[in-house]
Amino acid sequence: MFSLQDLAELVFANHPIVKQAVLLSAKAQAQVQQARGGFDPKLGAGFDRKVFGGTNYYNDWTNELKVPLWPGGVDLKASYDRYVGTYVNPEYRTPLPGLAGIGLSVPLGQGLLIDARRSTLRQARIMVAAAEADRVKQINEVWLQAAKDYWYWYYTYQQTALIQEGVALAEGRFRAVSRQVDAGDKAPIDSVEARITVQDRLLQAEQLRVELQNARLVLSNHLWNRDAQPVELPTRAVPQAVRLAPVDTTDLNRLSALAAAQHPTLRKLDAKIRQLGIEERYRRELLKPKVNVSGTLLSQGDFYRTELPATYGFGWNNYKVGVDFAFPLFLRLERGKLQQTRIQVQETGLEQQQSRRTILNQLTSTYNTLKAYERQLALQALTIDNQRTLLRAELTKFNLGESTVFLINTRETKLIDLRLKLASLQASYEKSLAELYYYAGTRTPGTE
Repeated sequence: MFSLQDLAELVFANHPIVKQAVLLSAKAQAQVQQARGGFDPKLGAGFDRKVFGGTNYYNDWTNELKVPLWPGGVDLKASYDRYVGTYVNPEYRTPLPGLAGIGLSVPLGQGLLIDARRSTLRQARIMVAAAEADRVKQINEVWLQAAKDYWYWYYTYQQTALIQEGVALAEGRFRAVSRQVDAGDKAPIDSVEARITVQDRLLQAEQLRVELQNARLVLSNHLWNRDAQPVELPTRAVPQAVRLAPVDTTDLNRLSALAAAQHPTLRKLDAKIRQLGIEERYRRELLKPKVNVSGTLLSQGDFYRTELPATYGFGWNNYKVGVDFAFPLFLRLERGKLQQTRIQVQETGLEQQQSRRTILNQLTSTYNTLKAYERQLALQALTIDNQRTLLRAELTKFNLGESTVFLINTRETKLIDLRLKLASLQASYEKSLAELYYYAGTRTPGTE
């Protein structure tokens, strides 16, 4: 027996799309790492020298270590510069040993509360949750299709088994009627009637044999081994019996609450709204003027010479300061992007409202379908019992010579049709049950 649980274990372990879905979370984590790169320390150096006609025009050597800090968008800077030569601009000229400096660059306006690198990192962290929701959704979709294909295989298998049973009954009846015709107890036409029934059911069995092969192939689409090689369901495999687990309003309420809290679609939209919220905050920050203040304490770079006076070391008397100011007069670019972001927040919020309502309605609709199937299954079982009673009565009348082969075949064919209908209802019930859990954002119990 190849059970639904066996299918689940193979699908979740080896299915390529399931493995691909797992990569979504890894990809999101890589984006977080990429965003953290905005806070990586940067070391830079440059060297320029010019000598012509025996004159050392300039000898410029600059070095800087820049360490971005999270609070306030502050940059910590450590530098060492050496600008010497005959024609070096006095503004940049340094002592021969060079000048070392350590200082800060602080944004007092735009960028103090949030800047591009902090916005990017926060959004990347939120997108990890969105990627996890995408992963769950993709896996749930794969499982829903696999479960539907399993129960289609189950129904085709039951059809084949019932028709083969009907073939065996028809052949047995044909042999019995043939013996009665030979003995003179039945008219020859009765054997023709019995033979036609055998041929008709053999034709149905041949058609169903092909359908069963195709259903087995469709189910095999979900089967892969550990080496990522496709495998096929063997012909000797048989499906499990239907479970027909009843569902009541308590289950519906539980699944509705689960869907409202954890449905992948809603979780992804929630992550998108939080991401856009950070983007909106960043866009508001860009409406502020740029006011960057930088300060650096300086020291002569000849640190190993302790005889130098203290006035050449780090102190409040040796420094560089700077202020940068910029402000677009109309802010059309910034205001336009802010407005665009706010519209996206509204659109996503409305999409989330509609998705929540659609999901809950799908749950209720599928639940109603399941309850209808429960009533139909109970009624179908009673109908089958009554049809068996009719068939037994017809056989008794036939043995007493009060009925015909045609009536028996009619009763028997009707019984087979009713049993096929029952198998169809059972398969449909299991498919709808899988859909119910899918709309709740999860999978059927035992396959989570």
